[in-house]
Amino acid sequence: MILDELKYTKEHEWVLIEDDIATVGITDFAQGELGDIVFVEFPAVGDSVTANEPFGTIEAVKAVAELFAPLSGTVEETNSAAADDAGIINADPYGKGWMIRIKMSDPAELDSLLTPD
Repeated sequence: MILDELKYTKEHEWVLIEDDIATVGITDFAQGELGDIVFVEFPAVGDSVTANEPFGTIEAVKAVAELFAPLSGTVEETNSAAADDAGIINADPYGKGWMIRIKMSDPAELDSLLTPD
C-alpha cells in the first residue's frame, strides 16, 4: 500500500508534511518485511536529527534495524503509544503507528524524497 499524500525514502520510511512539521513512520512494506515488531527506540524530544542518518531502532522477532531520518531538524514529538506497544506499527503503520515528528530545518531536503510514483 502506497498513499498518494505521502513522500517516501529508499529505506522505506514515509513522511507526511504539514507546514514545517514532518511526521515519520515506516511503510506497510517495511513492517511486513520485519514481521512482528516488539520494540522501538526513538530520540528524545528536542534532539536534532540529520537527513539520512539513524534516529532510532526498531526490533522485530526476527531482526533489529536502524530507522533513518528522512529530513534534518528537531524532534518535536515522539509516539509514546508506539513506544509502549510497538505492535501498533504492524497494525496501523500509516496511522497510529507513526514514530516521530520533526520540525524541518531545511525544506529543500524535501526534493530528495520519493513521490508515490
